[in-house]
Amino acid sequence: MTLKGKCAVITGSNSGIGLGVAREMARAGADVVLNSFTDREEDHALAAEIAKEFDVDARYIQADMSDAEACRALITQAGRCDILINNAGIQHVAPVDEFPVDKWNAILAINLSSAFHTAAAALPMMREAGWGRVINIASAHGLTASPYKSAYVAAKHGVVGLTKTIALETAEEPITANAICPGYVLTPLVEAQIPDTMEKYNMGRDEVIKKVMLERQPSREFATVEQLGGTAVFLCSDAAAQMTGTTLSVDGGWTAL
Repeated sequence: MTLKGKCAVITGSNSGIGLGVAREMARAGADVVLNSFTDREEDHALAAEIAKEFDVDARYIQADMSDAEACRALITQAGRCDILINNAGIQHVAPVDEFPVDKWNAILAINLSSAFHTAAAALPMMREAGWGRVINIASAHGLTASPYKSAYVAAKHGVVGLTKTIALETAEEPITANAICPGYVLTPLVEAQIPDTMEKYNMGRDEVIKKVMLERQPSREFATVEQLGGTAVFLCSDAAAQMTGTTLSVDGGWTAL
């Protein structure tokens, strides 16, 4: 399929899952807008590399996803948003009674509220264009829970609920809203954790991945950013035109447990 002529805005996309999704969108022919909270030369260079590799228009726009006005301004500055992919997120781990209030507020703002603000700004553009896709990167933790991750689990459950609401509000329009729920994904951040985990448990790479890091993922394999990007591209296809308000788990069977 081709997404040529469409513009995809991907939040939190200068690395990891967001960058992987952006690359697959560009591979399918979509123009892309990358985003994060930094404004470095390498951020803009990354967009230039994607533009050159896939022969699409690619830009980087800095915006702090913890700021409501900045979230909406990102969409306005993009100028067009046929495909909105809400991916920005942060994490903090602590028991509920010890969870720092500032961390709670930041996680809810970046992981959940930003998706509301960007969608609110993007939907009028989609309606004017006569076509749109809202794709929220939730998590297996949007469908199940783990201890010590109260803010993240609450936010990701909220993302799933927000997705369903957007889907119902646009059900009679050529706009869909769906959530992708990844399990453990092999990102540069996760890759960097492997050596320390090997040392901690005195295990080899394969053993520590299967027995420790992927204990809850029945496939015992990481999902890849390319697989998540491919899932997002599928949701933009005609085959997925009647898929809305759904969650697609890319979690190696985690939520089947």
